[in-house]
Amino acid sequence: MKKIEAFIRHEAFDPIRRDLLDVGVPSMSVAEVKGSGRQEGVVEHYRGAELVIHLRPKLKIECVVDDSEVEKVVDIILNNAKSGEVGDGKIFIIPVEETIRIRTGERGSDVLEPHLSQEQE
Repeated sequence: MKKIEAFIRHEAFDPIRRDLLDVGVPSMSVAEVKGSGRQEGVVEHYRGAELVIHLRPKLKIECVVDDSEVEKVVDIILNNAKSGEVGDGKIFIIPVEETIRIRTGERGSDVLEPHLSQEQE
């Protein structure tokens, strides 16, 4: 299993979420974050003062997937987040040793399976 962390522009989120749902990867966490990288600071003017803002707003998407799903998820993120401009973001792939569903105590890759509604059972 791998944890995929992607830092993306806000406008890339909806197409990524939609495409991940379409391929059966519904579970993710999303957080609004700020960060700096190669992207230069933005100069803003406020009450006559010039301010340079170095921390740019981004979204952080986190999802844990089976090893066989990693390239599919990475491709979806790249296809929807890549504009070719500085500041498109980064993707990190991190090994996951174990997963545990708190409600049932289940362990392993079964925890990653999408939850079936009662209508689907």
